[in-house]
Amino acid sequence: MKAVDTAYAVVRESIFAGRFSPGDRITEQEVVELAGVSRTPVREALRRLQSQGLVEMQPNLGAVVTNWSSEDAEEIFELRAMLECFATRLAGERITVEHLERMRKLATAQLEEVRRKTPDLDRIAELNNQFHQELYAAAGNRRLNRILISLIEPTLVIRTFQHYSDEALRRSARQHLEIVELLESADAEGAEAVMRTHVLAARHEFRHNA
Repeated sequence: MKAVDTAYAVVRESIFAGRFSPGDRITEQEVVELAGVSRTPVREALRRLQSQGLVEMQPNLGAVVTNWSSEDAEEIFELRAMLECFATRLAGERITVEHLERMRKLATAQLEEVRRKTPDLDRIAELNNQFHQELYAAAGNRRLNRILISLIEPTLVIRTFQHYSDEALRRSARQHLEIVELLESADAEGAEAVMRTHVLAARHEFRHNA
C-alpha cells in the first residue's frame, strides 16, 4: 500500500471509529505518528479527505473533522431515500449470485451482532456500510456507486447507530435480510419498498434521538 493510502486509511478509520470527533483538529504530526509515514503523503491524504467532505481546512488550524449539522443529515437522508431505492431497483435486474451470497453473509452477521447482550456499534456500522456498498456494486452503475458511497460515509461520521434503540438496531438488521430475500426471489419492487422504509426509519431515529 502506498504511503498516502496508508495515511488516508488511518485517518478515515479514526474518524469513523470516533477517535477523531466532529470539530477535532487533526495535525500532520499526529497522522505521521499514527500511520508511520512522512508529512508529504499525510498532506495529500488530508486533501483527499477534504475533497470527500470528511475534513475541512481552516485558517490557523489546518485539518478539522467536519461537524455535520442536523440540516446536513436531513439532506443526506433525503438523497439516500431516493437514490438507494433506485440502486435497489437496478440491483433487482442485475444482481449476481456472488453479490447475493456476500449480502446474505453480511446481513446475517449484523443480525447476530445486534442480538448480543452488548452489541458492538462499531462492528454494526462497518457491517452496515459493507452491506450497502455491496448493494451499490450490484446495481452496476459506477457513477451512482460513487455518489452513494459519498452519502453513507457522512452518516457514519455522525455515528447514526448511537441514536438507535435496541429494537431499532434489530429492525434495521432484519430489513437487510429481508432485502436479500426479496432480491433472491427476483422481487425488485418489494426490495425497493423495504429499502425506502429502511432509510426513512434511519432518518426517524436520527431526528428523534440525536
